[in-house]
Amino acid sequence: MSGPLAGTRVVSLGGIGPGPYAGMLLADLGCDVIRVDRIGSRWPPSMRVMARGQRSLALDLKSPNALPVVRALVAGADALIEGFRPGVAERLGVGPDDCLSWNPALIYARMTGWGQVGPMSDYAGHDLSYIALNGVLDSIGPADGPPVIPINLLGDFAGGGMLLALGLVSAMLAARASGAGQVIDAAMVDGSALLAAPLHGVIAAGRWPHSRGKNYLDGAAPFYNVYRTADDKYVTIAAIEPELYSRLVDRLGWKQDELPQQWDEASWPAMRARFAEEFVSHGRDYWTGALQEADVCFAPVLSFAEAAENQHLRTRATFIEVDGVRQPAPAPRFSRTPATTGPVPAAPGEDTDAVLRGVGLSRGEIQGLRDAGVVA
Repeated sequence: MSGPLAGTRVVSLGGIGPGPYAGMLLADLGCDVIRVDRIGSRWPPSMRVMARGQRSLALDLKSPNALPVVRALVAGADALIEGFRPGVAERLGVGPDDCLSWNPALIYARMTGWGQVGPMSDYAGHDLSYIALNGVLDSIGPADGPPVIPINLLGDFAGGGMLLALGLVSAMLAARASGAGQVIDAAMVDGSALLAAPLHGVIAAGRWPHSRGKNYLDGAAPFYNVYRTADDKYVTIAAIEPELYSRLVDRLGWKQDELPQQWDEASWPAMRARFAEEFVSHGRDYWTGALQEADVCFAPVLSFAEAAENQHLRTRATFIEVDGVRQPAPAPRFSRTPATTGPVPAAPGEDTDAVLRGVGLSRGEIQGLRDAGVVA
């Protein structure tokens, strides 16, 4: 592995969603990530991407004989990712107190939806639940309709897995300086709330005075919006700055002295209608040709398949293919220690023997564990 985290090791106790996503990010950056998967488990389709570059050990954590295996893994690791409900890891004997007693410099990173403390910490939840409670969902959608579900990107992956990876790397830096590990309480409800930090500043400044769908960044402004084209596709305009808006108006052939002021909110509904009428008069490709290089903050709305063929994204190799699956490339870009993607394990447990040998178990010990049904 050649990334900036080469030489580090993280043990990830299985799971789906944000934990594996954090593991993928770390593996892309060169970390040796060892997934501990349940025996007999099947990966969801998302793991065809999120398991890339990681090794998989199949282990029955409920077996008392699994504890020496986890202890051996933890002893040689910089960090551990755990995504169980609060209290489960402790009942299995692999909680933070146990693991830090085996490796005092370990970073024990806990990934949950509601967090380790609070009256809802034991409740079930998914991405939509977390962004509903912290106010984020209420800010997304049209003024005359319900909030719009932004897939499960904000809670699970941006506010969950990505923030967990940042916290884990930060804590590893601190451990290298002090020799002391610590526990990370990463909650999706907290992380997705943090994503909206700039919006709280705008609200405090009085620049977000209206309810959903009536503010300049959520669909009310004609110059920051999505418009349908003649071929039933879509384009975006984000000409917030006055010079960009002026350039856009000129490109559309309109006379600026005949238009209302850009920030005259009372005129926005009529101006949105005028923009909509203009953009629906031609197809998306026409507008791409007319506005792409005009420097007016324009972009066509592309599908995932179309995005993979876009010239700019192809030049940057934003999408790559791993084991026959098109997927986003590692990011960000590093000049000296470039990130890379490794292969995807064929199935949970594919690397069991290699991982166990790597932490010092003999072939006889591994076979004994296998015969007892502890590993597979």
